[in-house]
Amino acid sequence: MAHGPKTMNRLNTLFNTKKDNLLSIYFTAGYPELNTTVDIAEALEKAGADFLEIGFPYSDPVADGPIIQHSSEKALENGMALHVLFEQLENLRERITIPILLMGYVNPIVQYGVERFCKKAAEVGVDGIIVPDLPMYEYENLYAPYFKANGLSNIFLVTPQTSEERIRKIDKLSNSFIYLLSSSSITGGNLQVSANIEDYYKRIKAMKLDNPAIIGFGISDNKTFSKACEYATGAIVGSAFVKLLGMGDDYLEKIPEFVKSVRP
Repeated sequence: MAHGPKTMNRLNTLFNTKKDNLLSIYFTAGYPELNTTVDIAEALEKAGADFLEIGFPYSDPVADGPIIQHSSEKALENGMALHVLFEQLENLRERITIPILLMGYVNPIVQYGVERFCKKAAEVGVDGIIVPDLPMYEYENLYAPYFKANGLSNIFLVTPQTSEERIRKIDKLSNSFIYLLSSSSITGGNLQVSANIEDYYKRIKAMKLDNPAIIGFGISDNKTFSKACEYATGAIVGSAFVKLLGMGDDYLEKIPEFVKSVRP
């Protein structure tokens, strides 16, 4: 399947048609059980999520808070690995129509082979990749051609500490959205919308970037979601959802209610 440089992927289509209150949900592949990755994704789509981030676990997760870290450890114990995830996603597009991103650390991708990883991701119908610890210059000088050849968006992260110059460069290198971390701390903290966070959101909004911004980290309920959406096109819920998955065997049935609690 050849992708021309102008190929619109599902992410672009979504951002072109829906301009606000986008809800994305993150969960860890292989948690709480090895083989329910696509079941969880399907339940989230039916419940109304706009796009999803599927995390692939890694044994040394530097940026993850305790909830997501625990889910990674459990997923690895369950036998999750990149080749297993790609097998699980083989029939993804028979069941899921919304955009799917894979999120994880650079180490497992390099071990798998970056070019092979990008090909495989495109083959199963993945739209974008988020690699928090992939340096921008490495992406630009080594890996960008693999992403582009496979029609994959690379999603860059911005924190309150990121300089305007770097944000502008990220905006040029991006082709779907920019992931705004509400702090440079680990995930799963609560979003204290303090004055300086609000200033940061306002500063990004005032930059009038070409790509929409999505806020992640600390979004756990309708209050934090709505606040984030005042400044950005949407927000991502991670730890709060992963926590729900760990709360008993009936997690699939709890998904519709969870999504409604964030965006009624």
